[in-house]
Amino acid sequence: MLSRLASQGRGAHSRSFCTAAAAKVKQGGDPFKWDHDTHWRDMFMLEDMLTEEERLIRDSARAFADSVLMPTVLDGFRNETFNKDIFLEFGKNGLLGPFIEGYGCAGASSVAYGLIAREVERVDSAFRSAFSVQSSLVMHPINLFGTEEQKSRWLPELATGTKIGCFGLTEPNHGSDPSGMETAAKKVDDVCVVWAKCDTDGQVRGFLVETEWKGVSCPKILGKFSLRASPTGMILMDDVFVPESSLLPGVTGMKGPFACLNSARLGIAWGVVGAAEYCMGVARQYTMDRKQFGRPLAANQVIRRRRCVCFISRLRHSEKSVFLLLWP
Repeated sequence: MLSRLASQGRGAHSRSFCTAAAAKVKQGGDPFKWDHDTHWRDMFMLEDMLTEEERLIRDSARAFADSVLMPTVLDGFRNETFNKDIFLEFGKNGLLGPFIEGYGCAGASSVAYGLIAREVERVDSAFRSAFSVQSSLVMHPINLFGTEEQKSRWLPELATGTKIGCFGLTEPNHGSDPSGMETAAKKVDDVCVVWAKCDTDGQVRGFLVETEWKGVSCPKILGKFSLRASPTGMILMDDVFVPESSLLPGVTGMKGPFACLNSARLGIAWGVVGAAEYCMGVARQYTMDRKQFGRPLAANQVIRRRRCVCFISRLRHSEKSVFLLLWP
């Protein structure tokens, strides 16, 4: 379980980057273990930019991904199924909404959130997508725009994974133009009909809708070619009456949903680095294990060059970019 640790300053960390030639790799041992000052996986010495808390969170997320997510991913992908108990495991490890203070959340940094996303997507993008939706698209707006009553009611259960949230914004006729949404919220006495543009001012508003309410259905979209291990569906609402207490009062207009999406995009950026790292690690190990004509494939200079170009010029620069997004 993650907990709020003592504040770790970054001032002592050097932000200068070493070159690949300067890194000395210790021979032998686990290639993924941080057991020395420089490492082939950390050519720019980005490890030095992490706080102790962030390292602990990264290591905890990696152990969770290996022990809980990795054994289930093939079945989920092949059969297009999602085991909801995985969210309970996310919650037990304190990984949901990690950047939120209080309400059972870890209160960690945005960097820690990115590190978790990287480790989760190292297994599969579907799991990272589910993690991002719960953390950035559901918990984040409740924490940012909700009332204290809404936060106290929803965030603790979302943090433990006993409640699973979803996010609805785009419509079939508007796609990437959510401002053109046709779904309307109309004031009727003390209740609203959801979702989204209020008839009083034409502004987009956010509502907390429970799937058990009358008129709400969420059919699953079947036959996806990607993200098969996490569900994607439609949110259908037919004259759904929503208590005014379920309106998120802290924001009006498109800046509300955009704040959610921007938070999720940070996790996406870190996540793809994790996926690329896994692919690179598998390719590296294969070229070292596979022998042809009496020697490993990795002994051939063309293989070495391709690995270096992929690993240093592309993957490590991508990692450096997502790190620097979070520092001025």
